[in-house]
Amino acid sequence: GSSGSSGSPEEAVKWGESFDKLLSHRDGLEAFTRFLKTEFSEENIEFWIACEDFKKSKGPQQIHLKAKAIYEKFIQTDAPKEVNLDFHTKEVITNSITQPTLHSFDAAQSRVYQLMEQDSYTRFLKSDIYLDLMSGPSSG
Repeated sequence: GSSGSSGSPEEAVKWGESFDKLLSHRDGLEAFTRFLKTEFSEENIEFWIACEDFKKSKGPQQIHLKAKAIYEKFIQTDAPKEVNLDFHTKEVITNSITQPTLHSFDAAQSRVYQLMEQDSYTRFLKSDIYLDLMSGPSSG
């Protein structure tokens, strides 16, 4: 449900200050996701969002279900949206998936975060998607 205004240039300027500010803003997250889709790497941000959501899980059953879902979608070999994690990080998750905690994906999430920050984020700031937002609504 968007109210027609997709972020103001002032907000977009803040997103250039830090990756964290970009992700904590709904419109910024949306714009960044849109950018990643053009690079075919949106599984990274989808995984990050899934982890954020996972950390809000209530009760062991929900933790278990969500952990399994994230594992099957993003972590396991040949997962539909497999994220680029090193063997060690994957192994830790694989071992904890039977007894997952709210922190099961912390290491993986911060790795993916760093990956996006160093790589995609810098390109995002030079992208048309971002520059268009900076210049505000175009009159034509």
